[in-house]
Amino acid sequence: MARKLDSLDLQILKKLAPELGDSTCGHARWEFRSVLPPLSQHVSTSDTDFRERLLKLSDEELNYLVNLIFEGMESLHCVRDEHVNALVEVVGTRISKVKATELLELYKFPGD
Repeated sequence: MARKLDSLDLQILKKLAPELGDSTCGHARWEFRSVLPPLSQHVSTSDTDFRERLLKLSDEELNYLVNLIFEGMESLHCVRDEHVNALVEVVGTRISKVKATELLELYKFPGD
């Protein structure tokens, strides 16, 4: 679901991808509407890079993003497969194995 990033989202995006000059997609010329897809598609160079960037987040920030995913406000389907696996690994280590499993199940569920 498309959303407008609030100040916390922008703070997290900047923390994950400080090299982004602003929150505008260079390809599409519109503001990002999520945090993880632009990190995956435009910034991270590998699953290791993606994982290391996620590890910069506090547990609260990571949990915030996970909750947005479960609420349907942050998309996993625009995140590269190997990056989803890295996210699941980080969540399993830092937040809970149960949430990590639920994330993976949500990602694999084809939906409507």
